Amino acid sequence: MVKSYRGLEMPKVVDRQQLLVKDYMATRLIKFKPDQSIIEAMNLLLSKNISGAPVVNDQNELVGMISESDCMKEIIRGKYHNMPIDTGSVSSYMTKEVVYIVPALNIFEVAQMFLERKLRRFPVVYMGKLVGQISQKDVIRAFKKVRSSTWR
Repeated sequence: MVKSYRGLEMPKVVDRQQLLVKDYMATRLIKFKPDQSIIEAMNLLLSKNISGAPVVNDQNELVGMISESDCMKEIIRGKYHNMPIDTGSVSSYMTKEVVYIVPALNIFEVAQMFLERKLRRFPVVYMGKLVGQISQKDVIRAFKKVRSSTWR
């Protein structure tokens, strides 16, 4: 009889706590100020090929988010009222009640939040300051790094 001295092999399981937002979020962000022109914001969104960005005050505190949908309000307003556009600031159009997350949240929870809330991005806030942003694409990239054989 042959005995193995390798011992019992345990299946490798990914520690979900290691897949944290802080490791996959974007930190070099395009940000807007509340008093910035909505037209300037539109132009920057287009030139950077992004669909939205956080709005912060002078202390880098998150005060809102501006998105393509928010910019559409200015376009419609100008057409409807037959007025030239560029009549407002970012603060007039931004979403003010923003759902944000913290850097220590795990990616599995963020993926669930994306499904439930139907959002494209979450700003990441730590101690009251904007520190990053995570998108659905960032979450998918995180999972790509985890081999499928280790999922449980």
